[in-house]
Amino acid sequence: MDEIQIKGISNFSKYTALLSELVRKNIKIKYRNSILGVLWSLLDPLFRMIVLTIVFSALFHRVANYPVYYLTGQLAYSLFASGSSQAMKSLVSSSGIWKSIYVPKYLYPLASVLSNFVTFILSLLVLFAIMFVTGTEFTVYIIFASLPILVLLVMTFGVGLIIGTLNIFFRDMEHLYSVFTLLLMYALPIFYPADILPAQFRFIQTYNPLYYIVVCLRDCFLYGKLYSPIDIIIPAIAAVILLGIGIAMLKRYQDKFILYV
Repeated sequence: MDEIQIKGISNFSKYTALLSELVRKNIKIKYRNSILGVLWSLLDPLFRMIVLTIVFSALFHRVANYPVYYLTGQLAYSLFASGSSQAMKSLVSSSGIWKSIYVPKYLYPLASVLSNFVTFILSLLVLFAIMFVTGTEFTVYIIFASLPILVLLVMTFGVGLIIGTLNIFFRDMEHLYSVFTLLLMYALPIFYPADILPAQFRFIQTYNPLYYIVVCLRDCFLYGKLYSPIDIIIPAIAAVILLGIGIAMLKRYQDKFILYV
C-alpha cells in the first residue's frame, strides 16, 4: 500500500485534472444558492473594511492609511483560517470517495487550500482598488509579495494536513480549531497597531509565524519597501516544518482512516 501511495505522490501530474475539478467543486459549493455568487469574494472584505475603518480608524488614528493596513492583515488571516479549516474537514467529507477508489488523500486538503487561494486572489482586487482610492503608491515591491503569499499557502496546507489527520480520530478538532482561529484573529495586529500590545505579551507576535507574513505583506502593499530577510525566513522555516509534519502524519495514519469514518 505504501508503494502505491508514494507513487501517487511522486506522479502528482496524473492527478492535476482531478485537483482542478475538486477546486472548482469547492468554489461552487461555497457560493451555492448565493445570488451574488463569487462577487461575495469582493464584497465581503470591502464591507468588513468599511465597518472597521469607521469603528477603529479614529481610535487608532496613528495608523497611516488604515483601510489598506486592515485589508492586508485580514486577507492573509482569512486565507490561513478558512483554508486550514476547510482542509481539516475535507478528509471526513470526502470519505465516501476515497473509501471506494484510490485517490491520494492529500488532494482533498490541497484542493480546499487552493479554492480559498482563488478567493484570496479575487479579494486582492479590492485591496488594489482601495490602494488606488487612498492614493497608496503602487511600487515594484508589490511583486515581491508573491513570496510571503507562497509561504502562507505552504503553511496553510501543512496545518490543514495536521489537523485534518487529527480530525479523523478526534472530531472535536473542528470545535477546538474554530476557537483557536478566533483567538488567532485577536492575537494578530489585523485591526490594531502591533505596538499596542504590552511588552509582556509581545511573545504572542514573536513566536507567531503568521505575524511575520502580515508584516511582509504590509511592507509590500502599504509601505512600498522590501521586507527584511528575517521576516520571511522565520515563517518559511515554520511552513516547511509544518508541511513536513503534516505529510508524515498523513502517511503514517491514513491506512487507519477507514476505521474511523
